[in-house]
Amino acid sequence: MKFGITVFPGSNCDEDVFYVFQNILKQDVVKLWHKETSLQGCDFIIVPGGFSYGDYLRSGAIARFSPIMDAVVEHANRGGYVLGICNGFQILTEAGLLPGTLLRNISQKFVCKNAYIKPVSTSALMTASLDSQRCYKIPVAHADGRYYASEDTIKELQDHDQILFQYCDANGQILSESNFNGSLLSIAGVTNRQKNVFGLMPHPERACDEALENTDGRYLLEPLLSLQTV
Repeated sequence: MKFGITVFPGSNCDEDVFYVFQNILKQDVVKLWHKETSLQGCDFIIVPGGFSYGDYLRSGAIARFSPIMDAVVEHANRGGYVLGICNGFQILTEAGLLPGTLLRNISQKFVCKNAYIKPVSTSALMTASLDSQRCYKIPVAHADGRYYASEDTIKELQDHDQILFQYCDANGQILSESNFNGSLLSIAGVTNRQKNVFGLMPHPERACDEALENTDGRYLLEPLLSLQTV
């Protein structure tokens, strides 16, 4: 399977994602500059973190209109796989590929630390093989990570098993104290109804190399390698 990583002015996690997929996961991976209109035959698109266009207006609001995003949206609508990480998650909500939005953290501050998350969805391919009783330590680094959606949308997410991850403590407990950015239902990631588009605020690519003494991120990314292509 061939992976493509979109790169916008202000992206700063594209190198991390590229390194992990090429050197640790041993995949065929290319970068896709935001002005390109072709996905170069990629089966799986990753929209990485960073501060696309300086996060002017709203995080992801400008990047959503870059030429490459037309191809990404078309790819997703055909059933192709897309993963948005942090700023990439914000971009995918702006593009209408994922429900809800990401608001400023409830603390009104940028948060950079290790967080704990646990899988929720048992039907999404990204989480179906994960241990629902285990929590995973994954770094976060964002100012606009507070997941918000209407009451009806939240009910739909629950009804259709679309919540990928929730923030928890080191023991796997879903507590208000562990919900550091104030997300509704402690949501750290969601998928679309068709479950081919994924978005999460934590950075699994920053927890894959053994040199970092944390490889929990591999558990989140390795399931993607077995996804069937369209």
